[in-house]
Amino acid sequence: MSLYKITLSFLFLVSTGNYVVGQQILWANKVLGYSSESRPDQYGNANRSKQILGEPNKLPAFGKSPCAWSPADPDGRSEEWIKVGFEKSVALKQVAIGENFNPGSIARVYAYDEDGKEYLIWKNNPAPVNVAGRMLNIFPEQKDIKANAVKIVLQPDKVPGFNQVDAIAISDQTKPVEAVINLATGASASKLVKENLGSAVNTAGLELNPVISPDGKTLYFTREGHPENIGGDLKTQDIWYSTLGNKNQWGKAVNMGPPLNNKENNAVISISSDGKTLYLVNQYRVNTPMAYGLSESLFSTNTWTFPKDINVANPYNLQEGMEVSVSPKSNVMILATERRDTEGDKDLYVSFLQKDNNWSEPLNMGNVLNSADYDGSPFISHDNQTLYFSSSGHSGYGQSDFFMSKRLDDTWTKWSKPVNLGPIINSPKWDLYISIPTSGETAYFSSIDKSLGSYDIFKLALPKELKPDPMVVVTGNVTIAGTNSPVHSDLVADIKKNNTVFTTATFDPETGDYRILLPAKEVYRLTASEKGYFPATEEIDLLTDSVFTTIKKNLVLQPMKAGQQIRLTNTIFQQSSAEVNATSYPELDRIVAAMNEYPAMEILLEGHTDNQGDVQKNVKLSEDRVQQVKKYLLSKGIAARRIQTKAWGPAKPIASNQTEQTRQKNRRVEFTILKI
Repeated sequence: MSLYKITLSFLFLVSTGNYVVGQQILWANKVLGYSSESRPDQYGNANRSKQILGEPNKLPAFGKSPCAWSPADPDGRSEEWIKVGFEKSVALKQVAIGENFNPGSIARVYAYDEDGKEYLIWKNNPAPVNVAGRMLNIFPEQKDIKANAVKIVLQPDKVPGFNQVDAIAISDQTKPVEAVINLATGASASKLVKENLGSAVNTAGLELNPVISPDGKTLYFTREGHPENIGGDLKTQDIWYSTLGNKNQWGKAVNMGPPLNNKENNAVISISSDGKTLYLVNQYRVNTPMAYGLSESLFSTNTWTFPKDINVANPYNLQEGMEVSVSPKSNVMILATERRDTEGDKDLYVSFLQKDNNWSEPLNMGNVLNSADYDGSPFISHDNQTLYFSSSGHSGYGQSDFFMSKRLDDTWTKWSKPVNLGPIINSPKWDLYISIPTSGETAYFSSIDKSLGSYDIFKLALPKELKPDPMVVVTGNVTIAGTNSPVHSDLVADIKKNNTVFTTATFDPETGDYRILLPAKEVYRLTASEKGYFPATEEIDLLTDSVFTTIKKNLVLQPMKAGQQIRLTNTIFQQSSAEVNATSYPELDRIVAAMNEYPAMEILLEGHTDNQGDVQKNVKLSEDRVQQVKKYLLSKGIAARRIQTKAWGPAKPIASNQTEQTRQKNRRVEFTILKI
């Protein structure tokens, strides 16, 4: 099997209706019959009858496309036909037929009502027309047809070459149906500027496949045919990188050198969310040629390690090239590859990391994303929800455009309808390989439009509508109380409202700091755990965060020893209530776990309130609260003799009582280890 190489990919049921200002438009959603269909490829659905279904995939652009129905032979039969059905019947006033390639061959059009009665609504003498393609709008003279099916009859021998039909629609209005690009909101704003990164990064040669580091300060890319490439052969590809200077200018690109570059084709295809792992094409060997596959290199002691193999089950690919994006949690991989179950050309597939650190067999991500044409260059953003990719199989501005889609569930096979990123980033040519830092501010991509020669790397500042969901980077360290020594503890972030684990933190082995990536608009709880210490918990409220930001949060572990006092930071009560919030159960469960681990441990629970209201009532309230906590512990099997209680009311605040937010901190419970 051939080694991977970064490639330019030109070397290589459905939506049923919409409304336009009161106009009902139905696109065909089922094929009822056909005379023949082209099958140009062994695998996939290129030019099959099903390609006529749904909204146009090629129009408003014109030209030959695998995403359109085409009869089996270009000129072999005097007549060809296809009959399609619609979701429901409409009072027929218009039929729209998208002829994307070699138009003019349609001889007759029939409509059918709910009883199956046939109506000839259009007749023509087929002949070549002086346009590359068209939307043929037909307005029947008969006004009382309630149609739910249409049949078109072609005479291919009258228009030489393959004749292709992209889509068929019916409408209850006479306003001409038009094919439109599913444009993302804000994608055509006049303020958007596509900017070439300049001669520090680009040359007259080939620069492809930008991979931006999470912090946006290092750009990795593939350069082909450069005299400083290690391979020496002008067809060899090497990894290069550029760093962002103090004046926000990219520095002169540098070849990464060994061990990531050698005499064969080398490329970075993705990067981990902490920037410490690079994912690479091919599998590296010490004294023998590289093998087909993928590999990864770790940044350690200021250098990149020799790449180790990534093992994907049954990783065959019917093409030479493959593009890959690894999720921010490093447990999901999206691959652009051609396999036997492809819709056509490259499709997007998903693979999941298994418990043995191998990856599952790639699973096709479905025909909402994938088409009968090229679908590739995936980038899963740092919000773990927004997918950017390049496609020739969805209506666009050029040979391959960038699109965006949102993940709808955890199967990774259900996605929102892709939206086109617009005419600023997309050119009439092939636009490929997109990468976005954690901030979501800027997209980096490859294009030949307005380049210095061949393909160059460009950037575009993204408007809000094209950005992934805002993320917050939380960093800090975990230390032992009374020391400054960092500990690589278990560190988990869970979503407070439902007590579900969201992610775990990674630690920098050199600095000891942790890093965790959290979507905004939630309240999280960070919990650090280490044997011999009571877990440390900190709450992170991101409900009001709407833009990318970085915050620092240090956690301190308290040793499990007699006399140690520990505050339960997340045992929060509503004002004037003794009822423990369900969101605090995980922290109470940690007390239970500690007392089970240390069977001789006895504790003193101390209850506190804010200063709102009568002091005596607050003392009583603090007693009720501490008794509620005790009641919870008893319900988990802890003996009553091991728990003492004390109520303080508002006497010992730990925060101001000026606002509700700070008063919540005073409504708390603390415990002291009396015996262990």
